[in-house]
Amino acid sequence: MENQTQLQYDRVIAQCRTLFLAKTHDYGTAWRILRLPSITDQLYIKAQRIRSIQEKGTQLVADGVQDEFVAIVNYCVIALMQQRLPADAPLDLEAAAVAHAYDEQVQENRLLLFAKNHDYGEAWRQMRIESITDIILMKLHRTKQIEDLGGHTKVSEGVEANYRDMLNYAVFVLIKMGFGD
Repeated sequence: MENQTQLQYDRVIAQCRTLFLAKTHDYGTAWRILRLPSITDQLYIKAQRIRSIQEKGTQLVADGVQDEFVAIVNYCVIALMQQRLPADAPLDLEAAAVAHAYDEQVQENRLLLFAKNHDYGEAWRQMRIESITDIILMKLHRTKQIEDLGGHTKVSEGVEANYRDMLNYAVFVLIKMGFGD
């Protein structure tokens, strides 16, 4: 099962990366202007829209649920890249540097995924997509709370761990939806 998951994960990420780099070509690194709470709010908008479509069973805007999960993957990568950039980093980054940073964050997430899959036995494969959506929303509420606390937690992991988990949950959904096959 692990080899299948690795292949599926890599296929999903490859498609998310292709879209991200195409948007980098079109928009540059406009996302650099966003502070982490703004990225968290953007993620919240995406996840809330998914939940709304799931509950209503219909949508009026063309972008589908699958597109929103891809956006969650890419916004999580943006958040992780933003966290690693120094405060004085320029707003405009070279496309090659962005691609390299994207790959670094995804590789770190990939290692986390397989460590957790080992311990949890790929329980996500038995989960409903609606449940995963709820977990992403819960992690967004946690992230917002940690941000509101200025990052000072007593016993909890920080925002980075939540971004990493949300990224992997979104990949799980995309695998379950057959994205990248």
